[in-house]
Amino acid sequence: MPKASVTRNIGREKQKLIDFVLDIEKYPEFIPFCIDSKVYERNDHKDEIAIIADLTIGKRPFVDTYKSDVRYNKQDDTIHVTNIGGPLKHLENNWKFIQKDKFTEVHFDVDFEIKNKFLDMIMTKSFQYGLNKIADAFQKRAEKI
Repeated sequence: MPKASVTRNIGREKQKLIDFVLDIEKYPEFIPFCIDSKVYERNDHKDEIAIIADLTIGKRPFVDTYKSDVRYNKQDDTIHVTNIGGPLKHLENNWKFIQKDKFTEVHFDVDFEIKNKFLDMIMTKSFQYGLNKIADAFQKRAEKI
């Protein structure tokens, strides 16, 4: 089961970056291997924003769609994501945003397992490389917003 963490310092205000991460429908515009996205539900509560969304990811011929439950905790500026359907046996990722003087420190960690053991083995071998490409894409796009 691949696990990894990435920390980036991004020269943008914290809330702008949180809104950027929650704008899931724009992911295919800039995230490598993200082919499509769809938000089914978005509920903005007093302490939380809850989103149910699909992401279609992969590289042909290995393309799959998974459904996620995305929860933004307004009290501690964290985003917690878990899978609720698709090819993943397990998915948990977390975002933490810490405002500094002229930048925001963004922590991202991910832990997942694909149901298909062969694909899980392939992903485990290239996981850190892929995560760094995705983090680079997020940072590059975030610095332009």
